[in-house]
Amino acid sequence: QVQLVESGGALVQPGGSLRLSCTASGDTFDDYVMGWFRQAPGEEREQVSCISWNGVSAAHADSVHGRFTISRDNAKNAVYMEMDSLEPEETAMYYCTAVKSRWTYTYSSPSCFRFTYTYWGHGTQVTVSS
Repeated sequence: QVQLVESGGALVQPGGSLRLSCTASGDTFDDYVMGWFRQAPGEEREQVSCISWNGVSAAHADSVHGRFTISRDNAKNAVYMEMDSLEPEETAMYYCTAVKSRWTYTYSSPSCFRFTYTYWGHGTQVTVSS
């Protein structure tokens, strides 16, 4: 099994940017599809993005499309999420997640949003406020 540790959360002004990082250990990193979720107080957990084991295929929620970008570096056992034009309503705990799969995009399996993610980090807090 894999252990996940997030970092990079911070207080940022509206319109600002942040880069979240997640480092994995304990198993072969490129056996895993990786994802980011977020949960705001009193709200349901929301999947934000995900990326295939080799970084070739990725998906982002409609609410963040064009502003957030997920990426990974298998040599560093790390996944990242670049977040631009942040809005106050995006204040939340952000979680790194993993599921053991060698999924990449196919016509019959177009998205990594369909997975049930098995492994979770403890989260990193992002606060968007002036």
